[in-house]
Amino acid sequence: METITLTGQIFQYLVTGITVGSVYAMVAVGFNIIYNVTEIINFAQGEFVMLGGLIMVFLHVAVGLPLILAFPATVALVTLVGVLLDRLAINPIRRPTVLSLIIATIAASILIKGTAMFIWGKDPFDLPAFSGRDPIIVLGAVIQPQYFWVIGFLVLIVIVLTFFFERTIIGKAMSACADNPDAASLVGIDVKRMVLLSFALSAAIGAVAGITMTPIALMEYDRGAMLAIKGFGAAVLGGLGSFPGAVIGGLILGVIESLGAGLISSGYKDAFALIVLLFVLFFKPSGIFGNIEISKIKRF
Repeated sequence: METITLTGQIFQYLVTGITVGSVYAMVAVGFNIIYNVTEIINFAQGEFVMLGGLIMVFLHVAVGLPLILAFPATVALVTLVGVLLDRLAINPIRRPTVLSLIIATIAASILIKGTAMFIWGKDPFDLPAFSGRDPIIVLGAVIQPQYFWVIGFLVLIVIVLTFFFERTIIGKAMSACADNPDAASLVGIDVKRMVLLSFALSAAIGAVAGITMTPIALMEYDRGAMLAIKGFGAAVLGGLGSFPGAVIGGLILGVIESLGAGLISSGYKDAFALIVLLFVLFFKPSGIFGNIEISKIKRF
């Protein structure tokens, strides 16, 4: 009986870790989309996740829109925020440097968080689960149906992005900007438009992450900062700029957190993942799938 109980606990921690890791992976993918086109780190990425959750609560719970309408409307609104971030905070900067762009995204993050606090207050908000909250018992582990939505959307995002970047003209143009923006500009690619699209895509993915995680973990105005840290950690762990690395890094981070919190102490759950991250970076600074080469910031 004790063995079965222990097996069930371990399986519970693994399922929870994969679910949380899927959220980190989506945030990390958003980081990589912008990094691959501009080589800048958007520290407002976590705020897209926060806005996705809170706007969805407003449209679905407060306004009463059905899920099938509230979901795309929320993604569209957060995507608009991403577009405005590029147009108002990134694009106007002349002769951008790494420091100036990082400061711009941090300032945008603070502004978005303050605006969210003003609109929604400091209380956390819940969102009804998409398929109800009747748990499924597997090997002694309690699995919420919402877990499948989180993991499923991560899989869907990976499939869609793979098709987008490998099969579509716009996706290939974005990849060309990532490789060499000057050469891409010479062949007629509008680099600024590709940068704008990268912010829109990352915001949309952040919104999906926020919408799917809110029924499990609630959402509040200041959740974005920690999600950004975890997502950035997942991106670095997997290899900054690598989409497979972002997914693997996010899942590893989530599983380590869950196992550490369950088997040792929940008070140190953030520390476990960061210790492993530092350990990996100490021996392989490029991350699991990353390239060690460090290039200068692209001008756009």
